[in-house]
Amino acid sequence: MARWGMVIDLDKCTACQACVVACQVENNVPFNKPEEAEKGRNIFWIKLVPFEEGRFPEAKVRFLPLPCMHCDEPPCVEVCPVDATNITPEGIVRQIFARCIGCRYCTTACPYTVRYFNWYPPDFPAPMQEAHNPDVSVRPKGVVEKCTLCHHRLQKARANAIAENRPLLPGEYTPACVESCPPKAMVFGDLDDPNSEVAQLARSPRAFRLLEELGTKPKVIYLAEGERSATTTG
Repeated sequence: MARWGMVIDLDKCTACQACVVACQVENNVPFNKPEEAEKGRNIFWIKLVPFEEGRFPEAKVRFLPLPCMHCDEPPCVEVCPVDATNITPEGIVRQIFARCIGCRYCTTACPYTVRYFNWYPPDFPAPMQEAHNPDVSVRPKGVVEKCTLCHHRLQKARANAIAENRPLLPGEYTPACVESCPPKAMVFGDLDDPNSEVAQLARSPRAFRLLEELGTKPKVIYLAEGERSATTTG
């Protein structure tokens, strides 16, 4: 069984935000209103976080794409009282919107701040309603939203493989953010397959995980500039 994960090369990322737009369209992420943005009520299933490397005057501003980390030990799952968020056997931390009661325990428990409470009914200015993805529900007001690694794409790819009586092929399941990245800074695949590109990159000396000291074991791995220990934390 696969263990899905992602590697993001920060040297290749140009902060074009193609991943953000692709995620928004693919997953019917609601548009934000100015008055809600003023209250900090933004909704992004993946966002670009700026950070500085080095010191003035040699400091460089870089951007870190930040989706759900899909941790192997997710603290959000432990605190959900209704099992609205749980982890699949393949390591995807999914969100079952029909179960969510909006208590936001998971939002508080997540150290990566990648869960968003839907404060208002989703609003899609015309003609954006026509662009809705029929494979993904439009969430009502009062639930927590998050990246699901486009889990619906996995379900569709697996259904096609079963119908054709064959196994799921490498590269057949890819999240929208990875597929849309122009510089190919994002690589996705089975971390347990030693021959996969994502597994090989995860073993790079440049590889590091965010807040690894917390023991969450994130499956989104970053590649830093130059040589860097794989045990370095962000």
